[in-house]
Amino acid sequence: MSAAGWFIVLLALVFANVPFLNQRLFAVVPLRLAEPTGRRAPKKSAWIRIGELIVLYFVVGALGFMLEARAGNHFDQGWQFYAITFSLFVVFAFPGFTYQYFVKRH
Repeated sequence: MSAAGWFIVLLALVFANVPFLNQRLFAVVPLRLAEPTGRRAPKKSAWIRIGELIVLYFVVGALGFMLEARAGNHFDQGWQFYAITFSLFVVFAFPGFTYQYFVKRH
C-alpha cells in the first residue's frame, strides 16, 4: 500500500472520532445547546454526532478520490465498496464512541 493509502486510513481513523471527542460541530463551530440542568454540562445529541459522522465520511472519501485521481489510476467503484468503507468508518469511530458514552467521568 502506498503512503497516500496509509494517509487516508489514518485520516479516516482521526475523522471518525472527531464527533465524539468534543461538543463542537466538526470540532470547530460552537453549538448553542440547551441550558444545563443541575451541574451537568450540555452535550451534543446523538443525531448531530451521526450527521457529523456521515459528512466526515464523505470528506474523507473525497480526499481519497482526489489522491487516487492525482496518482492517475482512478477505479470505478460499486455500491459494495461504499458499504464496506462506511462500515469500516463506523468501526474506526468505536474508540471515540466508547469514550463518550461508556467511560464514566468523576
